[in-house]
Amino acid sequence: MRLDGKVALITGAAGGQGKEEAFLFAKEGAIVVITDIQKELLEKTGEELMRLSPKSSFFHHDVSSEEQWQHIVAQVVEKYGRIDVLVNNAGISPDTRLLDTSMDLWNKVMAINVTGTFLGMKTVVPVMKENGGGSIINISSIAGLTGGSGASAYTASKGAVRMLTKGAAIEYAKDSIRVNSVHPGVIETPMTEELLKNEQVKSMLEATTPIPRFGKPIDVAYGVLYLASDESSFVTGIELPVDGGYVAQ
Repeated sequence: MRLDGKVALITGAAGGQGKEEAFLFAKEGAIVVITDIQKELLEKTGEELMRLSPKSSFFHHDVSSEEQWQHIVAQVVEKYGRIDVLVNNAGISPDTRLLDTSMDLWNKVMAINVTGTFLGMKTVVPVMKENGGGSIINISSIAGLTGGSGASAYTASKGAVRMLTKGAAIEYAKDSIRVNSVHPGVIETPMTEELLKNEQVKSMLEATTPIPRFGKPIDVAYGVLYLASDESSFVTGIELPVDGGYVAQ
């Protein structure tokens, strides 16, 4: 019960890593609120979650909308009185090279991956300050730590999440609000499903990961759990790679 009594809000939690985080948090005693833009999948996951943790709830949510953030956070506070943990997990990962990236795609990636994270913190920090503190975990990527080809907009967005995290960590440390980023490597989720169908890419990724396997969503979820719990009460502003040793090379 490492999160006993805490209220946690997790975005992009209808499937993949976010769903794994939500269910792990619920098993560890948290009241979990999940959001996602995928309405049907969200409802299915939300109903599963509420069977495990009846006090939990779910909301349809476009993380790039400030109005929706304000509405959802207000509803969560009205229902539960507080938000102790925020996991900015929602994101998209187009595999598009720089010269093939349209302005529309660039703006969409930035709106979801960067603006969504910014708005989440901007909306939730005042609630955490009022309640005496909290923990924010922003999901970045190893692409936010290392260069690479083939996903310029995604790489730029995850680098921005990394530095946005550090700035917020310093800014709100005196308010007992910890802000950390998690940097997954190649994790077997719906987001990477198409990528891993390419045998050439798959072989290259396997060859460059010291631990000879791809990550599972639960690998990331346990890292997020540590940062959400009081066990990490003296930890803020860090970047936690969950990548099988990829960035250690």
